[in-house]
Amino acid sequence: MQLADTAAIVTGGASGLGAATAQALAKQGAQVFALDLNIDQAPAVDGVTYVAADVTEPAQVQAAVDQAADAGVPLRTVVNCAGIGPSARILGKKGVHDLELYATVVRINLIGTFNVLTLAAEKIAATEPLADGARGVVINTASIAAYDGQVGQAAYSSSKGGIVGLTLPAARDLAQYGIRVLTIAPGIVETPMLATVSEEFRASLAAGVPFPQRLARPEEYAQLALAIIDHDYLNGEVIRMDGALRMAPR
Repeated sequence: MQLADTAAIVTGGASGLGAATAQALAKQGAQVFALDLNIDQAPAVDGVTYVAADVTEPAQVQAAVDQAADAGVPLRTVVNCAGIGPSARILGKKGVHDLELYATVVRINLIGTFNVLTLAAEKIAATEPLADGARGVVINTASIAAYDGQVGQAAYSSSKGGIVGLTLPAARDLAQYGIRVLTIAPGIVETPMLATVSEEFRASLAAGVPFPQRLARPEEYAQLALAIIDHDYLNGEVIRMDGALRMAPR
């Protein structure tokens, strides 16, 4: 599927994976609408319009989706990158895992993804199909923690496991509209969430990756997203981007 003269939505688009993806889509000629809670520090990029929106709020997402759908070109692409990853043990020194924290992680990572997927799919389904009946693609973001959840990742792994489980039924539900649904499950990526840790700790993380023995780069996530968009026969699949890493318990 070609990106030129189409619209795209990227959530979490002001930083990290989302920012890299928004820039990559814009370079391919897409009109990108980058959704994020905080867009004040977002980098200025030609072809990228930043929209302040909470992915868990249906009205805010609907307004953002409407804006993208009314851009004058068909909405074809959605990439869901918005998410959080706090750590807490089920039983810790301070007691049991806070239920509201668990619910918040699931609400943002899983329900937020589903919210954007459904509202955007409605608009994509209303576009004129391409020659082969295709109308668009939705790419969600899971994590290798969906499979290899570590100590303290009960909430995060649950939310990302939900995205993995969503992939195939969503692809089957939307097949009749020519909309593909796929998921990328990254390993350890050099994002702002790692900016506060020491170089020594980053080196120890990189040392655990079989090959390449380094942290992944946000641009590599964006590169994979572009490949998925271009490859029309990819559908209903979760693709790990992790350098063959399998996480230890801790």
